[in-house]
Amino acid sequence: MAESGSGEEVLLTPAELLRSLEQEANLKRAERGDLKVSIHRMEVERIRYILSSYLRCRLRKIEKYFPHVLEKEKTRAEGEPALLSPEEFAFAKEYMANIEAHLRNVALKHMPPNLQKVDLLKSVPKPNLDSFVFLRVKERQEHILVEPETDEQREYVIDLDEDSQHLIRYQTIAPLVASGAVQLI
Repeated sequence: MAESGSGEEVLLTPAELLRSLEQEANLKRAERGDLKVSIHRMEVERIRYILSSYLRCRLRKIEKYFPHVLEKEKTRAEGEPALLSPEEFAFAKEYMANIEAHLRNVALKHMPPNLQKVDLLKSVPKPNLDSFVFLRVKERQEHILVEPETDEQREYVIDLDEDSQHLIRYQTIAPLVASGAVQLI
């Protein structure tokens, strides 16, 4: 679920964006004609736009891969952090129930009894974890295994230096994203 940023700009996490929006209260105490107030308001609007764009993208991905997202959420270990917020989880469950009800009411009830069941996990395509993503390294990582697409199919290892940026397959660095060692940009 990666978003692209531009240049050196780093996308903030939703929590950081929300903290930035909380500073909007400081605007009310500033003088009316101050240029800083105008610039601050523009920055707050930019942050709101980025946050709403980020959340729209998350919802689009939840809608597109809902059975896989819910399955992954159900099978995660107890101490492992949740991938979805409680609201997103409720949305995904409701979306799945609505899709199943719609399929049942529109098509499945008109089919023979042996064909009236649909496995949504098999019907909905899985997310492509083999796609390439841009990332910035937050903590130096050594001996990251990368599989090139060559005829030789030999494996090789790379080191990721702190503050460096790379374009790598998501599947290769997924554990590093989960641990916070790298950040998608």
